[in-house]
Amino acid sequence: MTATYESLFDQAIGRYQQGAAPEEVIGDFLSITAQAPRQSAGWTCLAWLQLLLEQPQAALQSARTAVRLNPQDPQARINLSLAMLETGAKGVREHIDMVKRVMVMAPELASEIQDSIADGLQRKPGWTAMEKVNSWLQA
Repeated sequence: MTATYESLFDQAIGRYQQGAAPEEVIGDFLSITAQAPRQSAGWTCLAWLQLLLEQPQAALQSARTAVRLNPQDPQARINLSLAMLETGAKGVREHIDMVKRVMVMAPELASEIQDSIADGLQRKPGWTAMEKVNSWLQA
């Protein structure tokens, strides 16, 4: 990763974590993915923001890119599952099963995933797809 990419990514993610609205940071992640198209973290964040902003088709493409670049990333798989649910795409179960395996093998990642789910439900109350994913992960 280039220093510019890392700097832009850290600034954008920091702003989001401090409570910036998705529409305030999505432009940053569009720039980040254009500048560093092989970095899965940028695509994962972009997909998340697109989901929050009711852009499921765009999120589906971004999440697929993130998973292709880093198949082991559980957050990318969650984003892909959400986008698939929201667009009616098939094949969600394999992604949920993979995330469940990661949560068992890496408890520190399970905590991050739960924090992400809580963030999504707080920022988008009543998010049906997220509620389904959360219940499947708890089962």
